[in-house]
Amino acid sequence: MQLEIAAKRLAELGHETRLRIFRHLVRGGHQGVPVGEIQTSLDIPGSTLSHHISRLINVGLVVQRREGRTLYCIPQYEELDGLIGFLKEECCINESTDNSGC
Repeated sequence: MQLEIAAKRLAELGHETRLRIFRHLVRGGHQGVPVGEIQTSLDIPGSTLSHHISRLINVGLVVQRREGRTLYCIPQYEELDGLIGFLKEECCINESTDNSGC
C-alpha cells in the first residue's frame, strides 16, 4: 500500500464519528448495514451521516449497495487488512534480536 493512500485512510478513521461508523459496520459483517440502522444505532443526523459515509467511501474503506429502497454500507475488509498490514509490515526490523512476536 502506498504511503499516501494509507495516510488518507488513517486521516478519515482519525475522526471520532467516522471511526464509530466504521466500527459499527465492521460489527455488521460482510452483508453490510442499512443506513437507517446506522443512523438509529449511533444517533447521527441523516445529513451528517451521509457526509461521513461519503468520506469513508472516497478512501475505499466502504462501498454501498442498494436493495429496493434500502441502502447498505459494506466495510471493505481487504482494504482494512491492507491498512493494518501496512502499519505492521516493518515491525521491529531495526531490532537485532529475534522478532517472532511481531
